Amino acid sequence: MRVMVLVKATKDSEAGLKPSAELTELFEAMGRFNEELINAGILLAGDGLKPSSEGKRVAFDGPSRTVIDGPFAETRELVAGFWLWEVKDMAEALEWVKRCPNPMPGPSEIEIRPIYELADFGDIVTPELAERENELRARISGQ
Repeated sequence: MRVMVLVKATKDSEAGLKPSAELTELFEAMGRFNEELINAGILLAGDGLKPSSEGKRVAFDGPSRTVIDGPFAETRELVAGFWLWEVKDMAEALEWVKRCPNPMPGPSEIEIRPIYELADFGDIVTPELAERENELRARISGQ
């Protein structure tokens, strides 16, 4: 089972990184945690995200596209970083998140979301669609 693990943004993360001893300790702790994930064969990808002030959103309405510049207002709804994990089940993902160092200097949250697999869509996935999806995934992993 693949899951996306989302580190929720805080006022501090939205303000941008400011070098400090606390930040150095946080980076070291997260580095050790990431190494544990790699050694366990769980970590597929992960990174931190710059503040939303450096981001953009694209709003869709039929054929119309509207670009919205950051920053975005609801900090608690934003994402400051992510991991992509391969785990046995949600219980295993939850146990790993509980072991994670606090990803922010103050209070923070991490959200775990399962990723759709082709099997989740049942009969609407034809053999041709499944083959195409598998080809695309193979190309991605070969990059």
